Amino acid sequence: MSLLRKLAGETAIYGFSYILSRVLYYVVFTLYLTRVFNHDTSQFGIYRDLYLYVAIILVFLTFRMETTYFRYAREDRPAVTAMSMTLMTVLSGAFMLLLWIFIHPVATWLEYPNMTQHILMLGGVLFFDTMTAVPFAILRQQNRPIRFLALKLGSIFLNIIIVLTIFEVLPRVASDQLWYQTYFHQDSKLFYVILSNLVSSAVTFFLMLPLMRNQVLRWDTAFLKRMLRYSWPLVLVAITGVINQYSSIAFQKYFLPDDVMTNLAKRGLYAAAASPAIILSLFTTAFNYAAEPFFFAHKDKEGSREVYADAALAFTIAGSVIMLMLLGYIDLFQYLLGSNFRQGLDVVPILLISFLLLGIYYNFSAWYKLADQTFIGATIAIAGSVITIVLNIVLIPRIGVIGSAWAALACYLFMCITSYQQGQKYFPIPYKIGRMIGWMVGALLMYFLMEWLRGFYEGQIAMVLIVNTVLVAAYVYMIYKFEGSLLKQAAGRA
Repeated sequence: MSLLRKLAGETAIYGFSYILSRVLYYVVFTLYLTRVFNHDTSQFGIYRDLYLYVAIILVFLTFRMETTYFRYAREDRPAVTAMSMTLMTVLSGAFMLLLWIFIHPVATWLEYPNMTQHILMLGGVLFFDTMTAVPFAILRQQNRPIRFLALKLGSIFLNIIIVLTIFEVLPRVASDQLWYQTYFHQDSKLFYVILSNLVSSAVTFFLMLPLMRNQVLRWDTAFLKRMLRYSWPLVLVAITGVINQYSSIAFQKYFLPDDVMTNLAKRGLYAAAASPAIILSLFTTAFNYAAEPFFFAHKDKEGSREVYADAALAFTIAGSVIMLMLLGYIDLFQYLLGSNFRQGLDVVPILLISFLLLGIYYNFSAWYKLADQTFIGATIAIAGSVITIVLNIVLIPRIGVIGSAWAALACYLFMCITSYQQGQKYFPIPYKIGRMIGWMVGALLMYFLMEWLRGFYEGQIAMVLIVNTVLVAAYVYMIYKFEGSLLKQAAGRA
């Protein structure tokens, strides 16, 4: 079995589980919630705003121990497991204690002084998710996909079931009950969305206790120092990643010209309109999720660098196809959103290109983890965040929320170019740059052709979809014609 085929197989297992779980989550907690909050778009903006802070804090609490686990598991699995679990327990426990003590100042600082319960519940979500980060890494490292898949999907399904029960079932069967009228009203919708997340995370934690109970908590200062020297730059990378992908929430909240609640309403519209691009982002993250342990496991094998290059090309081709399909069928996708959220779809092409570049950056950035040059990776990521921050501050007051999309594009383009250049110095990989650029440009040319042809039958959605389908099929045929051997190799038929 070729290494490329093995990567494709592991991507199918772990990537599929990630994609399926995130797609389910995305359908309910992006598309469906635009309908739940359709009459109060600011609530959707608050929801996305709060989860920005969750994403940032989770990086600090996990301290990228999942990646560090892959790095040291082959060297000393018991030691890295024990120290990782000990560190997670200390950090998450201290965080919950501090949040409980300072909840009112925290809520005031976030400008949600009346939402202390919401914030405490999100703290609980962070505690449970932190405590399960390393056990999930253990399952991936030990190649136990069935249990991994069951726990990941089980948590998402439970979350979805609770949300749908509260918003769809109870209004039909208990709307005339006093208890329902007392506790379930419009102002409490966001509360129950967060509560469902807390319950599902808690259940997952308790289901993983059997995996944790055999792990001995111990403190080994010398080994911890080694782990932290490797992981702390990765924390900076992860933080900057959150800033680059999600900071538009905060920037739009404060730099759009209206009051905070109006700005959050506009932010909610932007987030909903940008949701087609999230599908490509899910694919990008899923590939990285599956590829990371694979790259560590095979870095010393003969021909591995050529496989990394083929993987980058294969990713670019797949990502370009997804991007073109999303652009070709955007007329259908908009109807999945609540009627008040179907504005601002002009950000979608910019964000799709941005997320495709982000995925290519994930490929190009593998070198600094494999070569133990995480500090250089952190430097590149920080520079990208500076671009994101500066451009958001400059562009949002001038051109509105679309400025965030242009900021993301500039950031990821810079990070791709810089990471590739640095990688060729420290860990050369023979990437097929010409072919990668060619397929990206080809997809964009097909999109421009779609938009030009649209002018001849504006308003005729059926005709638009037929023509776009033909163009997508033509693009896929060209890929098969010129890259058939690569596709067959990934499928195991070469």
